Amino acid sequence: MSVLAVVALLAVLIFVHELGHFLAARLQGIYANRFSIGFGPILWKYQGSQTEYALRALPLGGFVGFPDDDPDSKIPPNDPNLLRNRPVLDRAIVISAGVISNLLFAYLVLVTQLAIVGLPTSFNYQAGVIVPQVVSKDAVAAQAGVKDGDLIVAVNGQTLEASAKATDSLRQAIESNPGKPIQLQIQRQGEPVSLTVTPKADDKGKGRIGVQLRPNGQTVYQRPSNLLSIFGIAAEEFQRIVVLTVQGFGQLVSNFSKTAEQVAGPVAIVATGAKIAQADSASLFNFAALISINLAVINILPLPALDGGQLAFLLIEGLRGKPVPTRIQDGVMQTGLVLLLSLGVFLIIRDTVNLIPQ
Repeated sequence: MSVLAVVALLAVLIFVHELGHFLAARLQGIYANRFSIGFGPILWKYQGSQTEYALRALPLGGFVGFPDDDPDSKIPPNDPNLLRNRPVLDRAIVISAGVISNLLFAYLVLVTQLAIVGLPTSFNYQAGVIVPQVVSKDAVAAQAGVKDGDLIVAVNGQTLEASAKATDSLRQAIESNPGKPIQLQIQRQGEPVSLTVTPKADDKGKGRIGVQLRPNGQTVYQRPSNLLSIFGIAAEEFQRIVVLTVQGFGQLVSNFSKTAEQVAGPVAIVATGAKIAQADSASLFNFAALISINLAVINILPLPALDGGQLAFLLIEGLRGKPVPTRIQDGVMQTGLVLLLSLGVFLIIRDTVNLIPQ
């Protein structure tokens, strides 16, 4: 059920993004003849009075189509309500509306979390440390037999007590023993398992076994006593997530060779979200806000086939007083779309393979 919940969440985020484009166009009287979630072959469609609504096979995003370049369109090419015939500002509003919608949706999700669940205030620790995810099938931990969801209760005979220090103690034992075997006592579905893992030294000489670690226990939430303060607290949390997201993309660009492997596709996002939902369903609110903000930041980047790439063309048009030739725009956008879809398919295949038990 948690997997379905995350898949539904991603579908909602894509819908919100495309709905922003669609409403920004229609509210300005601009024609929009297609509203699609996904790419590729059509799985389902409904023809409205002005717009075709469709679900497509490749769940890598969505698009709003305009009749400007549709050879079958009966709309005169000089119609002022065609997108290409509108002023730069009108077109910029339509293109940027998807990003704005995702940011607004993220803020509303945080407001909803505070109103219904509350703000995480403390953590009820239990004995042991959870392994929510083994990084890859080639990781040292995976080769030694460690699996997603394992509860590590002791390392080298030292019990990991119910405290905030348990995770640090385990991490220190791993980092301080590169090339040396360590003994892990694990609880797996109620059964004890004993494994020997030999950490591999990283470029700084610290031991690594290729797992994520999470304290064992549950987060304690508390709703604000003053309902009016919810909006201010949500704004602060929203700002924090935006700043961290932008910083993360900055690190990705500046240190791409080391961070590229951490880029997640739809499958990995669903898997991560499912684990979060299993551990603490209330944290799905924060997960939804995080993914929505990431989607907004990604789309505003000045890259072909993304909203930022189209805004870049509009900026050039505004500066030079005339649009970039259509053939150049189409070539750049089509190339970008092919690369984007290829990257999406690659990430889906890679992440799916990594999820297959070895």
